[in-house]
Amino acid sequence: MSDTVPQTGTEPQPRTESEEREPEHDPAAPAPLGVPRTPTGHAEADAHLERLADADHLATDGHLEVYEDVHRGLRDALTALDTRPGPAGPAGRPTVTPG
Repeated sequence: MSDTVPQTGTEPQPRTESEEREPEHDPAAPAPLGVPRTPTGHAEADAHLERLADADHLATDGHLEVYEDVHRGLRDALTALDTRPGPAGPAGRPTVTPG
């Protein structure tokens, strides 16, 4: 009779070296969306659009803050275009036509 306990096959097996190195896939982890951002040629707008890349490194719950920030910046840039003074009219000419 032997004093050793027979193996039942339920004991945990040691992990192989490749299993120890392989990172676990976390579907909730941040991942780049791979959406291309084409420059517009307007430096201020391009800077706001580049801010969208920050969302690639954030969890989903952080995307809203980035999107709102970009939207606010683009809206402010467009508003500034509307409020800039335009070229002055011709000197000595009325700007309103008589009616």
